[in-house]
Amino acid sequence: MADVHDPGTRSRNMAAIKGKNTKPEVLLRKNLFSRGFRFRIHRKDLPGKPDIVLPKFQAAIFVQGCFWHGHRGCPMFRLPATRRDFWEAKIFSNRERDQRNIAELRKMGWRVLEVWECAFKGRGRLGDEELSDLVVSWINGVSETNQVEGK
Repeated sequence: MADVHDPGTRSRNMAAIKGKNTKPEVLLRKNLFSRGFRFRIHRKDLPGKPDIVLPKFQAAIFVQGCFWHGHRGCPMFRLPATRRDFWEAKIFSNRERDQRNIAELRKMGWRVLEVWECAFKGRGRLGDEELSDLVVSWINGVSETNQVEGK
């Protein structure tokens, strides 16, 4: 299937996608703040600059986009039909970098949680309350999970 946009338009669209302060990230931060959690965002001194850092709990949270981070088995992730080699390499390198950053954080004594975009939207979306409960349970050390994803 050919792209519906010319290369210039597609390039502008892709360049406009934000890497920080995305809607899912801001929503999660608001929910955590309303539950009394205080945190730092995008700490440059930690590997991967985690989206949310809770030093009191030695916890780092990454809010991952299903497309950009190649969420396996997710209906929101599909490789583009055009420039397939480029996208496979790009997404593979993103996955590798994520795993390196997580491993470094764990070596430093941090607990790491990945919250996937599909937990916030799409058919598998979790409710705001359910999503917040899962994350809070993890922060408090009750949950063993290291990922939150859609249903």
